[in-house]
Amino acid sequence: MNDAGLADRLAIHELIAHYGHVIDEAEWHRLGELFTDDLVFDTGSFPGGGVVTGLAALRAKWSASDMRHPLAHHATNIVITALAGDRAEVVSKGIGVGRGGRVGSVTYRDVLRRESTGWRIARRIAQLRSA
Repeated sequence: MNDAGLADRLAIHELIAHYGHVIDEAEWHRLGELFTDDLVFDTGSFPGGGVVTGLAALRAKWSASDMRHPLAHHATNIVITALAGDRAEVVSKGIGVGRGGRVGSVTYRDVLRRESTGWRIARRIAQLRSA
């Protein structure tokens, strides 16, 4: 692996990890550090979930006063399954800690795109892990 490939892999790992920091601090104005403007975010496996298209729509949904996010998001098991040019595919696990001690697990399936500002998530499928 050349140094450029290693630098991309490190940047991708940091992007996936950075997600939890931005979300947990409710820094909705920083979502552009994570996602492309034309993002597609699919939470169809969650109760009441669905698909949100576009960064502005995601920001509006997540910043709504009735939106309940877990208190903490933890990214783990990050695996880059494809990396070619300005496109990458990543699968990772997430652990969410909620109110009252609830804990949940999710599998993220992401398509990333390198933009002028760096790697960003263009498509995310969040699959709730349940018994």
